[in-house]
Amino acid sequence: MQPKKILVIQNKRIGDVLISSVIANNIKKVFPESEVTYFVYDYTVGVLENNPNIDRIIPIKEKWLKKVPNLFKTVWVTRGEEYDIIFDPYSKFQSRMMCLFSKGKMRIGLKRANKELKFPFYTHPISFLEQRSRACGKAIEDRLHMITSVFELAVPDFEPKIWLTETEKATNRLKGIKSPVIMLGVLGSTPQKSMPYPYIAALVDFIAETYSATLLFNYAPHQKEEALKIYELCQHKEQINLDIYANNIREFAVLVSQCDLLVANEGGSVHIAKALHVPTFTIYSPYVNKEHWSSFEDGTTHESVHLLEEKPDLFSSFTLEERRRIEAQPDELYQQLTPELIFGKLKPYLAHQLSNAKK
Repeated sequence: MQPKKILVIQNKRIGDVLISSVIANNIKKVFPESEVTYFVYDYTVGVLENNPNIDRIIPIKEKWLKKVPNLFKTVWVTRGEEYDIIFDPYSKFQSRMMCLFSKGKMRIGLKRANKELKFPFYTHPISFLEQRSRACGKAIEDRLHMITSVFELAVPDFEPKIWLTETEKATNRLKGIKSPVIMLGVLGSTPQKSMPYPYIAALVDFIAETYSATLLFNYAPHQKEEALKIYELCQHKEQINLDIYANNIREFAVLVSQCDLLVANEGGSVHIAKALHVPTFTIYSPYVNKEHWSSFEDGTTHESVHLLEEKPDLFSSFTLEERRRIEAQPDELYQQLTPELIFGKLKPYLAHQLSNAKK
């Protein structure tokens, strides 16, 4: 089989889309002459742009797609494209419908182990791996597993990448700014991924008190009001530069690529920084399964903290049901993830990274 058209459906958030780009990077090794298309939410397109392994991007508005008539329109258009291979790594209702009614000769999708699918959404239903075996993290391994379970792939590439243009590389967003420069992801992509505001302010103040550094705030445009609330709680505003800000993903990628490191709640900003080889310190929400998303963490370049590791007695288990329960009400556990608890890992990490930054 020599497929001409390949579709990857990944209508999820920024980090998920960036991680799913490893499918394109690897399937192009198998079928270099194929046309690879990505179907994603419009606000995530920036992490895929300029990727030489992606020939076409179909952006869609999230709210628009969730309306049933619009989903039917999308299913019909996808059917008309006659894709040879479709990858569905997230396997949600919309993507499954697109697969089910497409003319795709091969439809490859992830499913929970030992869970039978009621309809033949996929010609090749692939089970999630039971556990991670590589430093890249289980989420990346699962996506590569979709390829290697079906096709021969001699040398897999497990690293998501962001390709900046030459113009973007030449854009100096930090000209005249005192170094080192630390990007702070002060808010998660959702409220459930955001630490209590006083805790965030305490982390900002600790960094400002300990290091003579310029601190930048990263947050989504719609989160500006909440970010300003955190700013007002900070005691060392003189080191925080709110004027340097990225209005979209590409601007953020350029900006963070010029920073010395990123300290952030787990989410898209962390995965973008890692794809650009910027050191990261990640603070995980109590409900996030670190095994899935802790890509390339080595304790030196990339470090993190998770309440489960610091206080394992608080978690009776980390089943899917337990994770959902915590996600619905993360506040109580977040209160346990105090700044003092985070400092245990953050202090030595910053000391190492910022000593390197001075060299």
